[in-house]
Amino acid sequence: MTEFVLPTTRYARSDEVSIAYQVIGEGPLDLILVPGIVSHVEFRHEFPGYTDYLRHLASFARVISFDKRGQGLSDRVPGVPSLEQRMDDVAAVMEAIGSKRAALLGYSEGASMSVLFAATYPERTSHLILCGGMAKFTNASDYEFMFPEEVILKSVKYWGTGAFIKSLMPSLAKDPAAVSQFAKFERLSASPGAYKALLQQNALIDVRPILPNVQVPTLILHSRTDALIPVENGRYLASRIPHAKYIEYPEGDHGLLTGITGGPGDVQRLCGDIEEFITGSRESALPDLERVLATVFIH
Repeated sequence: MTEFVLPTTRYARSDEVSIAYQVIGEGPLDLILVPGIVSHVEFRHEFPGYTDYLRHLASFARVISFDKRGQGLSDRVPGVPSLEQRMDDVAAVMEAIGSKRAALLGYSEGASMSVLFAATYPERTSHLILCGGMAKFTNASDYEFMFPEEVILKSVKYWGTGAFIKSLMPSLAKDPAAVSQFAKFERLSASPGAYKALLQQNALIDVRPILPNVQVPTLILHSRTDALIPVENGRYLASRIPHAKYIEYPEGDHGLLTGITGGPGDVQRLCGDIEEFITGSRESALPDLERVLATVFIH
């Protein structure tokens, strides 16, 4: 049996900015993973199960992961990039790998960015998958599903300590090794100042007006017990995007939807739902007993 070798990090050019990316698999379609607020394409492989998650996706697609400008292994840039500039990073990576059309799988903030890309470039977007996403980054009188900006900014004080794991993956918050590992991920992804600037810029995110304009096939995945992005956000997206398919998992951390936590069965179910949505079939079918754990709504 051939030993699996981790993918090599390469760089795409977005204007004058270098965007780090990795490619795994040689499937017939392209699946681009659009990360949340911070990422690190190489260190994420240190999380148990993450590489297997990518390999599962790569069984039916060419999977592309990348770090947005200003974080991870991509160039640091002056100021804070707007959502539109971060969206350009997706186009740059597609250009670098020769992809004319791809499915976008966006997590958290990356879901909002993916919505914007799909609405702007429907001809380049085959499918849209939103995992633990939101339409607006902070709460408002007419959007009470998120937290106030001042509450979100409190996390800056503890950035680099691993404390953020309590919101992202509360099931691992009492595991010292997991906390230490996540602290390293935080420090490698962004400095406290950069993280704060990103949060302040993200407070401007509001894609509600463009949701009805999304015309590509859309799948929305959310966990009912997501502590970081409450489940009402997923339900809202599903109610506003035309003909969206919504799957709500009864339990699981926000990290499950990014592939960095959850048991093998959870990840297999997640990947199976993504595969079935994109390809129309589920090669590694799950027992009926596991399938009933997800509640499916078609809007």
